[in-house]
Amino acid sequence: MSRRQLSTGLVVAVVAAASFGVSGPFVKPLLESGWSPVAAVTLRALIGGLLLAPLALVLLRGRSAALWRARWRVLGMAVVGVAGTQVLYFASIEHIPVGTAILIEYLAPLLLVAVAWATTRRRPAGVVLVGSAVAAVGLVLVVSPSGGGSLDLVGVAFAVGAMVCCAGYFVLAALPGDGLPPVALAASGLLVGAVLLGLLGLTGLVPFTASTDPVVVLGAVVPWWQPMLVVGVVSTAVAYATSITAGSMLGSRLASFVGLLEVAAAALYAWLLLGEELTPLQLVGGAVIVAGIVAVRSEAAATEPAETEPALPGAPAVPLGDTADAA
Repeated sequence: MSRRQLSTGLVVAVVAAASFGVSGPFVKPLLESGWSPVAAVTLRALIGGLLLAPLALVLLRGRSAALWRARWRVLGMAVVGVAGTQVLYFASIEHIPVGTAILIEYLAPLLLVAVAWATTRRRPAGVVLVGSAVAAVGLVLVVSPSGGGSLDLVGVAFAVGAMVCCAGYFVLAALPGDGLPPVALAASGLLVGAVLLGLLGLTGLVPFTASTDPVVVLGAVVPWWQPMLVVGVVSTAVAYATSITAGSMLGSRLASFVGLLEVAAAALYAWLLLGEELTPLQLVGGAVIVAGIVAVRSEAAATEPAETEPALPGAPAVPLGDTADAA
């Protein structure tokens, strides 16, 4: 990738991480008022998808064939990126501490590095391994997983599932678009995900409850739809659109590492908006995560654009040896 594309992609990825991190202070009051996690995620995805749909239609310009060609990618995004990650995470925190569940889920970038290593049989560059270790340490410092509660193996299994889905999300986001704009992928994935989650709720297999009672947000009593609208617009529509765009520009590995900033952003928002304590260790952890991202970014920046081999008539040129983001 060019340096300009790298820089632009990093900015978009940071916006995505900051947008995803907004959800906590606004979803928490809804859950406390009687919303079940699956119901909240369903409406969140529906709002985000509906908001992005008009823009997606404009960008597609009637090229419905592109959406049909990407139907399996859209379904994967809905199942893995929208429904799977969030439902498995919420299931995990019913059995293990929240900090432990978040820590396991956000090991997804390390999983991508390991999978790339195993599938390509090429050891990642030393700077990538160092960046991975540094980012993992920073994540531990920010999350500060609680030692309280029993380490339920069922909860750990759910958290590992959430980690795999999170990694899968970044892989799907980084796949070649084949004419499908990132916003269209985000919109269709969110809408299909909302339908699947709604059907899951109707089966009765998971709690699916909602409440129209007013909620307390940032010290003020507001109608339930106001925080839900913030979540739907900022941490769903904006977040998914920018995250998928960043993935298509940066590749799955670098985009997933920048995504770790979501954890730091969530801690910052909790401090600014909810008054939750932000410890010195968390500040250090945020800086360490950034250091890990910088290390992984330096490897991407040092990679010169690959030479291309002649392609068949009408087919795009294929980069030679482009395995840096195999996962």
